[in-house]
Amino acid sequence: MDIIEAIRAFLAAQPPALLWGLGGVLALLSVAAVISAILPLVRPGQDYRELRDRIASWWVMIALLAGALLAGWQATVALFVLISFIALREFLSLAPTRREDRLVILAAYLAIPASYAFIVLDLYPIFLVIVPVYAFLLTPFLMAAFGQTKGYLARVTTFHWGLMTCVYNIGYVAFLMRVPSSEPLPAGAAGLVLLLLVATEFNDVAQYVWGKTLGRHKIVPTVSPNKTWEGFLGGWASTALLIWLIGPLLSPLQGIGLAIVAVTLPIAGFAGDVTMSAIKRDLGVKDTSHLIPGHGGLLDRIDSLTFTAPLFFHLLAFFAVEHF
Repeated sequence: MDIIEAIRAFLAAQPPALLWGLGGVLALLSVAAVISAILPLVRPGQDYRELRDRIASWWVMIALLAGALLAGWQATVALFVLISFIALREFLSLAPTRREDRLVILAAYLAIPASYAFIVLDLYPIFLVIVPVYAFLLTPFLMAAFGQTKGYLARVTTFHWGLMTCVYNIGYVAFLMRVPSSEPLPAGAAGLVLLLLVATEFNDVAQYVWGKTLGRHKIVPTVSPNKTWEGFLGGWASTALLIWLIGPLLSPLQGIGLAIVAVTLPIAGFAGDVTMSAIKRDLGVKDTSHLIPGHGGLLDRIDSLTFTAPLFFHLLAFFAVEHF
């Protein structure tokens, strides 16, 4: 009984809009689970194991995310430290590296706690430059100091691209949790993260559904042959509408700021997806790993987020948040 009361008190302390938002996500996932159970009865003979694996993985991912958001900024930052570590490990396991690079690889991993430390300390001006400027300077120096000149420029670029994508850009999601309660946040700082993640993932799903339903004209055939103009435009319009409708419920965005986020975020998500597809095609792999059943690697799941997170953060800071 004490546990139930403690849970009730914990949930009562959360912003109602955040709870409604998380409830909506769970409701949609429940609908998807029901559909995946009905499909084999309606269309027997088809293999729906991958779909079931995807939905099962979504349950786990959403449970982890919801738990972190409800627990507060410390838990959310810790979760994204882990996400950055796994994403960087996947990237470096695929990137062409050599035994001589191990000290530089160690430095790359150390950039994760260095970067996230400034999120914990709420020092945005230093976070803003620690990877783009100082890791950018340190990485080539270390490689030169170790006498590694063969393929020097390409390898320096590889390391820095991995840090920017897997550590710096993803760190913006965690930094949203540091928006103080003194700002006009209808669902708290966690609502900002929820809006970003829901919009990003919905965009991926909407583009896929529209592409499967109406797709005829290839948009980037040499990079991602399955992507079509119909999928891109349908996903863009659907996601823009979703952001316009739920944006004011989960964030302080209004008017022109909300409109710009609604228009640009789906485009950024598409760009992140295509960029990672180009990298995987260059490396000759389909997925970055097999960590998440039905989805591939973690980096496959967050490729769009690596582009949408910094864009959303900066637009939010420009239009609606005074803290940054």
